Amino acid sequence: MFPCTKYTSANISQANQQSQPTNSSVCYENFLIQKLCDRVASSTLLEDRRDAVRALKSLSKKYRMEVGTQAMDHLITILQTDRSDSEIVGYALDTLYNIICNDEEEEQDESEDENAQKQADDLGAQFTDKFIEDPEHITLLLTLLEEFDFHVRWPGVKLLTSLLKNQGVQVQGIILVSPMGVSRLMDLLADSREVIRNDGLLLLQQLTKGNAAIQKIVAFENAFERLLDIITEEGSSDGGIVVEDCLLLLLNLLKNNSSNQNFFKEGSYIQRMKPWFEVGDDNSGWSAQKVTNLHLMLQLVRVMVSPVNSPGATASCQKSMYQCGLLQQLCTILMATGVPADILTETINTVSEVIRGSQVNQDYFASVNAPSNPPRPAIVVLLMSMVNERQPFVLRCAVLYCFQCFLYKNQKGQGEIVATLLPSTIDANSISAGQLLCGGLFSADSLSNWCAAVALAHALQDNLTQKEQLLRVQLATSLGKPPVSLLQQCTNILSQGDKIVRRGSKVQTRVGLLMLLCTWISNCPIAVTHFLHNQENVPFLTAQISENLGEDERLVQGLCALLLGICIYYNDNSLENYTKEKLKQLIEKRIGKENFVEKLGFITKHELYSRAAQKPQPVFPSPEQMLFDHEFTKLVKELEGVITKAVHKSSEEEKKEEEVKKTLEQHDNIVTQYKELIREQDAQIQELKEQVASMTSQHEQMQTTITQQLSQIQQHKDQYNILKLKLGKENQSQPNNQGDSSQMNGLQTEELSQLREEVEELRKQHTLLQSQLSDKDALISSLVSNMWFVSWSELDDLRSQVQSQSAEIAQLKSERQDLLRKVEDGISPGYHHQISFPSFPSSLLRLLPMVQEEAKSLSDSRADMEQQLASATSTVAILQTEKTKLQTEVQESKKEQDDLLMLLADQDQKIHSLKQRLKDLGETVEDEDDLDARDQTDDEDEDDDED
Repeated sequence: MFPCTKYTSANISQANQQSQPTNSSVCYENFLIQKLCDRVASSTLLEDRRDAVRALKSLSKKYRMEVGTQAMDHLITILQTDRSDSEIVGYALDTLYNIICNDEEEEQDESEDENAQKQADDLGAQFTDKFIEDPEHITLLLTLLEEFDFHVRWPGVKLLTSLLKNQGVQVQGIILVSPMGVSRLMDLLADSREVIRNDGLLLLQQLTKGNAAIQKIVAFENAFERLLDIITEEGSSDGGIVVEDCLLLLLNLLKNNSSNQNFFKEGSYIQRMKPWFEVGDDNSGWSAQKVTNLHLMLQLVRVMVSPVNSPGATASCQKSMYQCGLLQQLCTILMATGVPADILTETINTVSEVIRGSQVNQDYFASVNAPSNPPRPAIVVLLMSMVNERQPFVLRCAVLYCFQCFLYKNQKGQGEIVATLLPSTIDANSISAGQLLCGGLFSADSLSNWCAAVALAHALQDNLTQKEQLLRVQLATSLGKPPVSLLQQCTNILSQGDKIVRRGSKVQTRVGLLMLLCTWISNCPIAVTHFLHNQENVPFLTAQISENLGEDERLVQGLCALLLGICIYYNDNSLENYTKEKLKQLIEKRIGKENFVEKLGFITKHELYSRAAQKPQPVFPSPEQMLFDHEFTKLVKELEGVITKAVHKSSEEEKKEEEVKKTLEQHDNIVTQYKELIREQDAQIQELKEQVASMTSQHEQMQTTITQQLSQIQQHKDQYNILKLKLGKENQSQPNNQGDSSQMNGLQTEELSQLREEVEELRKQHTLLQSQLSDKDALISSLVSNMWFVSWSELDDLRSQVQSQSAEIAQLKSERQDLLRKVEDGISPGYHHQISFPSFPSSLLRLLPMVQEEAKSLSDSRADMEQQLASATSTVAILQTEKTKLQTEVQESKKEQDDLLMLLADQDQKIHSLKQRLKDLGETVEDEDDLDARDQTDDEDEDDDED
């Protein structure tokens, strides 16, 4: 065992200062580290181990390799065995963090920076692999994070963050299978100490990178609520770097995670994003941190409405953003002054995706006006920036994307844009979107040409009506010359004039115009006819395709081949010189079918074509690479195959195909006719069903009415028969009248029988109550006989209560007997002799009220009896309660007496034992009998003295 030497930080610092990068110093440091490790492993005193770990911590930054190689196992053992001492655990965690972390490296020379950083990264990865060889080490670290002590929790958070940075996938897998692993880390956000909470945010950022399962668990651990609360507390967009960390974590949780996006939307968290974008009128104070925060906030909005999300989820989020006013707030920033260029660009991109494909949002965006004098539509203001070559390139791309999203699946918006180019709607006093597009289409800036051509193509996308309407657009080229159509002017730029040729010779301009023409005439035979009507267009296209040009021109040749193929495929053969067959013969003679197909294939083989096909947003590193549009790539993919087949087909095959097509069209027409007939029949059947339902309802109502009327008629018949029977016997003699009285009394027999049954039931209840009362009286009597300790006043009260109950019961008996006698007299055979009936009809009129009054009096008497019986029952219940109470008191008194008797017996036993002991000691002790005798003698002596 080594001598017990304390290695303080001062000793270690002195040793570090004396050490030099020589072999002897390195050997000394290795020896020192080895001694410290031995001290950690073998010392029995906690204080010695703590000092040794503190010394290793001070050495771990400079001698990272040596400490990590020799001390890592000992440090892990310390974490396992000395968990009760927070100080040594904190030193061990700090030491592990120093040897695993790659961030805090000493400054190196500039020539050695790259190699040093690479070596440091490799070293951190090696030590991380060694640490996570046993998954229990990560579990141990998660357990230590539950400690509230700052010196344990904070270094533990930093160490786990470094492990995730070095080997994220492996550590994520261990944490994922660890019980409550993610939940323990979520508790860091609720820590009151900001430094731990902030480092916990960094830890969760590393934990949620690229792991959808962990992202879902974190989201369902109420992460959205906590993060949004922190953002609000820190000042939203005006907050510091903590807001940035929260936003980065939110992006990790939501990006490419449809489950979390749905949870975020259903939790009404989109509404809580609106206050983030409430910028004031004074936009001069844009700090770098605020720009960063707002940029991340805009990205968060875009994640929820990204085109790569499912259409249903995107549409739902777009609806929520419009309803809560988030879209309106973004448009306010869009039209505000003093907004930084990068924020303005990102806002335009965000608004683009919020309105993309949503008719409501697109309509709102069309109604937004810029705060200018006079007010101008926001679309016009944005297009002015797009065609202005002085504006930044990224801003112009963003405006183009916004215009594309505004027109995406928006035929109403497409019609409005095309209408601004038509002669009947042009306003010379204002600038319209159509005028700006035409100006950009024919300007000297090739990027403006391309952007305007693509924007105009989107106004025609999948809209045959607007393609035909755009053919009406006429342009004035110069003074003294007749106007030409827009279609003709586009082809002229491609094929005629020296000045125009030089302007259109740029690849970007020609590619833009060719994409516009291909989009325009595809699936529009009228536009194809207009294009072919110009005798110079077809020779120009064939010449362009057949030439052997350089690499840059191959793309133009491919687009020319595509344009010519569209003229063949969508040709309606209305022009005799340019029918499908003649155009194919021209290709075969001038170009060759194989060469034509090869040139057509140049489009899809181009590198920029693949990049543009990936996503709708036009993102290009430089203006020169801005050649393809996303929607145009879809058109090429759709037409390439059909054009190739159309060019290779012979005339006979085409005729057969046309015949088949006609047959199919006829078949489709027949099917369409049958469909229309079925729709009409369905409509008629539905109408008849509604009529039947209405008639059935009316029939049921009439049936119910008839049933009610029949019932009323039957009642009237019964009443009539009774009255007729009574009136038919009016003139009979008095005995007959008495017989009528007997019949009338018979009508009341049923009611009197019911009353008798009720009285009988009351009698049974009374008998039962009387028997119960007798039992209770017997119990009370027995209780009274046993209650020798109860006062006479209480017995008198109880006796008086019993007597009053007996009197009430006797009264009830007499009333019951009177009621029974009355009822029996009323239903006896001679009852009708006691009632004299005057002549009819006055006797009948008086008889009915008498019977009713008698029945009412009987009912009242029965109700009184029930009330009195209820009162008696209540009194009996009170007596039962008092009896129970008295029984309880008796039991308690008996128990007390028994206890007193026991105490007296014990006392007598003690007295007897004490007397016995006194006798044994020789003392004279008188018994109770002797004492009584002596007392008696003393009394007699006193009497004698008195005498």
